[in-house]
Amino acid sequence: MTDAEPLTDLAATLRALRRAADLSQRELAGKSGVPQATIARIESGRSPDPGFRTIERLVGAVAGRITISPAASAELDPVAQEELRDAAGRHPPAHLEAREVREPRDWPGAWWAHWYNVPPERWPPLPAVTYALDRDARDRQRHRDQVRRDSTVRRYVDPAVPSTSWCFVAERPGGELVGELRAHERSVDLLIGHYPVGQRELVLDGVLVAPAYRLMGIGRRLVDAFSLEMDRAGIGSVHAVAVECGAIDFLLACGFQLECRRPAALLLERPVSGGRPPRR
Repeated sequence: MTDAEPLTDLAATLRALRRAADLSQRELAGKSGVPQATIARIESGRSPDPGFRTIERLVGAVAGRITISPAASAELDPVAQEELRDAAGRHPPAHLEAREVREPRDWPGAWWAHWYNVPPERWPPLPAVTYALDRDARDRQRHRDQVRRDSTVRRYVDPAVPSTSWCFVAERPGGELVGELRAHERSVDLLIGHYPVGQRELVLDGVLVAPAYRLMGIGRRLVDAFSLEMDRAGIGSVHAVAVECGAIDFLLACGFQLECRRPAALLLERPVSGGRPPRR
């Protein structure tokens, strides 16, 4: 190591390793044989230079490996809440998803009271940070965060599909499809292969996102890519029909406007048998 290279932040590295292994200090102590008090002192910076064997046992307990090499090793993802501290100035548990508490709705402990309409001077004492203990919920949220980071949106072109059909997909690096947007151009002139300038318009057939990945911004990214392609094609309007409240709110948030001069939906129910339809 040269003089220009910074020293390793042992406390932050150990916390990141423990987070990657999803272990509490007590669980790491049980796996490594290192007392929990020693682990706490290392992570708090009160023991900045522990013995090599202690570090070796801790790293080995989280399936890690110590490599002494002049080349830089792969970096760990830092703990997102590394800067957070509780009221006593301590780090929140590194293996948990911690967040800052600014108002009662940030704290699960205030679920029983309607604090949203209460002025701040009437709020109960709030902790500085909070976190969820449900490991399954943490794993699901971390997976969703990973999907949000690595998903990409592109226009899908199929030679067997007419060019007037538009399709955009959101997919992960392995090819997993997480969202899709479909639309089509409409115009009477398209039947004769004529594209009049300034008269092309689109109909949005639907925006679909896998249920496990909804409310993550994937649908909005599909609509943004769709809008960008519209600008490139010189198409200024797109129509959509939405019946469910959630779909309507989503399209309004994406910039659509209600078109009240047209009916929203029509329903035709055929009788089950050849008899007369039921009276309404």
